[in-house]
Amino acid sequence: MASRIVATYDYTDAAGQLLYQVCRFDPKDFRPRYPDGAGGWIWKKHPSQVLYRLPEVLEAAIVFVVEGEKDVEKLREHGFVATTNAGGAKAHWLPQYTDALRGREVILIPDDDVPGRQRAAAIARALLGHVARLTALELEDSKDIAEWFDRGHSDVELIACIEEVTHAS
Repeated sequence: MASRIVATYDYTDAAGQLLYQVCRFDPKDFRPRYPDGAGGWIWKKHPSQVLYRLPEVLEAAIVFVVEGEKDVEKLREHGFVATTNAGGAKAHWLPQYTDALRGREVILIPDDDVPGRQRAAAIARALLGHVARLTALELEDSKDIAEWFDRGHSDVELIACIEEVTHAS
């Protein structure tokens, strides 16, 4: 079976200009590409890496950080501002990502697996002392936030979970 693109996720600069895309394929695979300036694509990682949905992140006081673009889009469907970095759990968290989140309230929701929790811990270490508030929320019964919402949970439940975690600490 030939792979085909099933989703493209645009990564833009602060002004909203396209820098690169992450393409999701079926069967499941992800590949980055950026415009070649002549109407085509260069199929490799762009030299300037930014957070997904950067213009929204820069405007928001509260930002969710999740592992994948699908999770970002699911949170956006429920009215939240969310972001991720390209490359999944194994991608390094870069200083410019911390800079983009500086002074904001950040809610980390890791995927429910070892790489997801390790990634969240690394991001938390990078953000400590740079953000206004940092909350880590591990979801019960779901591998990620998209699945959690798909199982019938609501945005009101998510807010209640966050409040429970922040008041417990």
